Amino acid sequence: MSRTRRAITAGAIALLPIAPALVAAVVTASPAHASQPLRAHAEARGRFIGTAVATGQLANEPSYRTIAATEFNQITAENAMKWESTEPNPNQFTFSGADAVVAFAEQNGQQVHGHTLVWHSQTPSWVENLDATGMRSAMNNHIAKVVGRYADNPVVKSWDVVNEAFNEDGTMRDSFWYRKLGSGYIADAFRAARAADPDAKLCINDYNVEGVNSKSTGMYNLVKTLRGQGVPIDCVGFQGHLSLQYGFPGQVKENVQRFADLGVDVRFTEIDIRMKTPRDSSKDAQQATYYRNIMDACLAVSRCVGVTIWGFTDKYSWVPDTFPGEGAALPYDENYGRKPAYTAIHDALAAGGPDPSDTTPPTAPGTPSVSSVTSSGAALTWTAATDNVGVTGYDVYSGTTKLGSATGTTLTLTGLSPSTAYTVHVIARDAAGNTSPASGTVGFTTLAGQASGCTPSYKLVNSWQGGFQGEITIRCTSAVTSWKTTLTYPSGVGVTQVWSARMTAAGSAYTFANADWNGTIPAGGSTTFGYIGSWNGTGTPPVPTFS
Repeated sequence: MSRTRRAITAGAIALLPIAPALVAAVVTASPAHASQPLRAHAEARGRFIGTAVATGQLANEPSYRTIAATEFNQITAENAMKWESTEPNPNQFTFSGADAVVAFAEQNGQQVHGHTLVWHSQTPSWVENLDATGMRSAMNNHIAKVVGRYADNPVVKSWDVVNEAFNEDGTMRDSFWYRKLGSGYIADAFRAARAADPDAKLCINDYNVEGVNSKSTGMYNLVKTLRGQGVPIDCVGFQGHLSLQYGFPGQVKENVQRFADLGVDVRFTEIDIRMKTPRDSSKDAQQATYYRNIMDACLAVSRCVGVTIWGFTDKYSWVPDTFPGEGAALPYDENYGRKPAYTAIHDALAAGGPDPSDTTPPTAPGTPSVSSVTSSGAALTWTAATDNVGVTGYDVYSGTTKLGSATGTTLTLTGLSPSTAYTVHVIARDAAGNTSPASGTVGFTTLAGQASGCTPSYKLVNSWQGGFQGEITIRCTSAVTSWKTTLTYPSGVGVTQVWSARMTAAGSAYTFANADWNGTIPAGGSTTFGYIGSWNGTGTPPVPTFS
């Protein structure tokens, strides 16, 4: 199908032309090498550099609108194209926000990536409550109407068709889509999207899949299988919501390359790199390095088509509300000042990626030694690797699972399971993405249990026919570095989805342990996790017992 241009009316949101005088006022504080905006350098490299945009700021804030227009040649609607925004009620569609984003892109010579069609989150409850036949019909209808609306518009280039379909171990997420339709809903969604727009690039998208790990391997295997069956998956999206405290993912370039070798495009779709606040110059420098690493990994693989940052100013970042005590994740500060991260992105695009002539890997690091073993962590030390250019970092693995990364030769592991045996090794990497042979291995076993003094409490957040949402708060009178609690429900109640904790089940008992990032609770502190339960009774869902 040819894409003839069709104008999109912005509805109630007024999108104004960008005034040259305003552009000059916003971009005066340029870094030393910022000869042109990001988009100019990206276009020269045959890539896009994108950002997620919010319709309110586009309509009401000139500085926001100016930077979005002048620096980026691709935009993604932060929320305006999600199901809750486009079809809040059955077959009642509203496109004012989505149309505003598309109109902005038309005005400023940008491409649009549609986000997102099929997701377990930010989807109205009426969809979740349908039976299998109704849900499949609703999914196909939604895709046909939303994708079809923009099928003839040349600026809408691609869609996230299915979003966040995997667990961390690479198995399928137990979402309401999966429970009622099975894994076949993914292929069905892609086929429906292709029918609605034969020309758009159709993507599968997820988080924590930037490096080679169990989750990215699960996605890799699915994409390989479905493409072998003729399912029209054209591209793979790595979200890239990273945090300085967990280190940079391992084997990112290699992961991009292995997906590209399947014949799909690769894109980084939602990059932000958060830090524990407040900011300081050291954290800014580390953040800039991480942004540069992402850019270099993309530029090193021809089928990596571009990088999208999830917003661009800390003023409107989602991070502080979601990760208390963390923030400052974006290339512009809250006053639209450019941070070192901006310079790193710019210079990567302007200067190109890593030196392609460097194919010499580092030598193997020394076998690590272990100290300070606790119930949830251990300290590792090893001797440095050597490299013809220079070692840029180290990754610590247990088998194929990456436990952490470091720029030096020490690392304190956190988030480990109590009373568990680990065998670990270290791999070095250089600026060109070459990785060393593995070091020798060392084994250790974490201590048993958590410190005493932690008490769980239950809260019913919401309930509906067939299910409910529960919330558990863990409060500790003494400091702990890990926690766990077991909930037991009567027959007929099950836990189907959990966040901010790790879950194991044994019959009607569900044991929850801390995630990697929330095991440490200070004396007098607390943390909270939530879950979705299934239940076919009437009235108020049963309250669990704790043990």
